[in-house]
Amino acid sequence: MWVGIVLALVGVGIGVLIGLNVPLVLPKAYAVYTSVAVLAAMDSVLGGIRTAIEDKFDHIIFTTGFFTNAMLAAGLVFVGERLGIDLYLAAVVAFGVRLFQNVSLIRRHLLKK
Repeated sequence: MWVGIVLALVGVGIGVLIGLNVPLVLPKAYAVYTSVAVLAAMDSVLGGIRTAIEDKFDHIIFTTGFFTNAMLAAGLVFVGERLGIDLYLAAVVAFGVRLFQNVSLIRRHLLKK
């Protein structure tokens, strides 16, 4: 169990280091898409860590949840831009709430031991 969590954290750390050192600049038009995609990814990773700690992790559920979250969030942003409404805020609020819930559950589990 802990090996998977350590590997996930190492992967996130390597990804952050690569992201900080690659001189990639995204156009301003993609800023909302990128921010929602990052939130969706963080939500899925923290949800995966939480389920791994609870010994309920399933690779298929994690993978499908990751892509479903990303596609739904991108769809909300796209439809919102076409309608002229900030629908991406719904995704930001939903992912934000889930992020804090997952972090609090992980913290509680780690502090119990």
